[in-house]
Amino acid sequence: MGLSLLLFLLPFLFLFLFLFLFLFLQPKPIKPIQTRSSRQKLPPGTVGLPFIGETLKLIAAYKTENPEPFIAERVRRYGRLFTTHVFGERTVFSADPDFNRLVLCGEGRSVVECSYPASICTLLGQHSLLLMPLGSLHKRLHSLTLTLTRHYLLLPHIDHLVTRTMAAWGDYSDSDSDSDSDSDSEGDCSTGTNGNGNRKRRRRRRILLLDQAKQLTFDLTVKQLLSIDPGPWTEALRREYVLLIDAFFSVPLPSFLAFSFTAYGRAIKARKKVAEALRQVIREKMEERSVRIREKEMGRERERERERDMVDTLLDLDGEGESSVLSEEEMVDFLLALLIAGYETTSTSITLAVKFLTDNPSALALLRDEHDNIRAIKGHDSKALDWTDHKSMPFTQCVISETLRVANIVSGVFRRAVTDIDYKGYTIPKGCKIFASFRAVHMDEEYFKSAAVFDPWRWQSTDTFHQQVISAGVFTPFGGGARLCPGFELARVVISVFLHHLVTRFSWEAAEEDRLVFFPTTRTSKGYPIFVRARTPTPTN
Repeated sequence: MGLSLLLFLLPFLFLFLFLFLFLFLQPKPIKPIQTRSSRQKLPPGTVGLPFIGETLKLIAAYKTENPEPFIAERVRRYGRLFTTHVFGERTVFSADPDFNRLVLCGEGRSVVECSYPASICTLLGQHSLLLMPLGSLHKRLHSLTLTLTRHYLLLPHIDHLVTRTMAAWGDYSDSDSDSDSDSDSEGDCSTGTNGNGNRKRRRRRRILLLDQAKQLTFDLTVKQLLSIDPGPWTEALRREYVLLIDAFFSVPLPSFLAFSFTAYGRAIKARKKVAEALRQVIREKMEERSVRIREKEMGRERERERERDMVDTLLDLDGEGESSVLSEEEMVDFLLALLIAGYETTSTSITLAVKFLTDNPSALALLRDEHDNIRAIKGHDSKALDWTDHKSMPFTQCVISETLRVANIVSGVFRRAVTDIDYKGYTIPKGCKIFASFRAVHMDEEYFKSAAVFDPWRWQSTDTFHQQVISAGVFTPFGGGARLCPGFELARVVISVFLHHLVTRFSWEAAEEDRLVFFPTTRTSKGYPIFVRARTPTPTN
C-alpha cells in the first residue's frame, strides 16, 4: 500500500520540485546593489543560483570554441563592469581596460590584493610567485626570476632543444626498401636525394603538436631551474604536472573527501609527488653547497662543474652563511609554480600559433619567407640561431602578438578589494572579489577591428596603434603591474625559435579537425594532431 502511494505521489513531487526551482531559484537580474549610502552601489548583474551562482554557465561557455557570448551578453545588458557570482563568491567582472589597469597597478598600493580560487591556492602553494604577498621578498624573487631567464643567454640552449625535439620528425628511409613499410598509414610519401645523389623516401609523420611543445618547454624549464637534463625523471615529473593543472578550477574538497577518482583528488596526489621530487633536488643541492663551503674554508675550493641554476640562487639568497632566506617548503612552492608557468603557457602559445597559421595560408607563406631568408643568410642548415637572427623576425613577432591576443592563454586575473573602490559611479566594497578579464578586452571590437579574426598584419600598423594597445592597458597577455610575468620575453624567444625550425624544416597539415577550449586552461581539445613532412633542403653554395 505504501509503495503504491509513493508511486502515485512521485509525479507530483517532481512537479513541485520543478516549480520550486523555476520560481525561486532561477537567475534573477539585480539592480545596482546599495552599499554604504544611496550614492554608493555595486555594478549591476546577475547572481544566478544560490551558492552555484553562474559558475556552471561560465564553465559551459569556456568549454566551447566561442565563450564570448557569456561576456558580451552581460556587457550589453549591464556595461563593461558587472556583478556575477562564480566559484562560490560574488565577483565584480571587468571588461573595462581602464579598470583593469587600476586593478593591475593597485596591488601593493592598498587598493587590491591577489585572490585566486581556493583550488589554485592549494595546488600552487601560498609561497608561489603568483600568490606571494607583494613586498621586498616578492620584488627580490621577481627580479631574480627575470635575471635567470635572460633570453639572449638562453637562446643557444633553446635552439638545441628545439632541433633535438624535431630530429625524430623528419627521418628518411632508403628508396629501394619496401615502399609500404616506409610510408605512414595514409601511404603518403615523397622522394628526395641525399648528398651522394641516392634517392631517399621522405615520410609523413603524425604527431600531437601540443604534447611535443609541452615536452620541449618542460625540459627547458627543468634544465634552467634545476640543471637536470631531459630523461625519464623529467618525463615522470611532467605526467604529474598534467594531473595537477587539470584541477585548477575544480571544487577544493576537504582532504578526507579528495578521492582519487576526482580531478581534485588526483591533483592533490600529483602535487605531493612533485613536491617530494623537488624537495629531494633541493636537499641534494644543499648538501653540495655545504661541501663547497667547507672546501672553501679549507682552501680547497673547486671550480663549479655546472652553471648556477635557480635552486643554487635560492639557497644563496641571503648571500652569506649556511641558511637561506626561504624555507624548504617555500622553495618547493616557488619552484613548483615556476615550472607550471614555463610549461603550460608557452607550449599552448606554440601550438595555437601553428594552428592559426595553418588556417591562414597567406600569413604562413609570409612567415616562411622571413625564416627562409634568415636561413639563406646563415648559409648552413645546422647553424644555431643567434640574437641577430632573432631581431630579424619582425613578422614573427606580429604572429606571436596576434596569437596571444586571440588565444588569451591567461584570460584574466583575480583580485580582492582591500578598500572601497569608487569607479564611474559604482563602489566595489572592501572584501569584494574582482576578475579583470584580459580576454574581454582583447576580443572587443572597439579596440581591435574584426577582433575574432586572426590578423597578424594589424601589428604592422603605426606606432600610434602600439602606444594605444600597450600603454593604455588594452593588450595585456602577460598581465601587468608588480606581477607582470617575468618570463614574457623568454616566451617570445622560445616561440620564435620553434616557428623558425618548423617552417624551414617541415611542411605540415592538420591530421583531423580540432577546436579550442578555454577551461580549465586554454588548449585544443585533441592536442592538435598534424602530419609533418621534411621539406626538401635548399641547395647552398
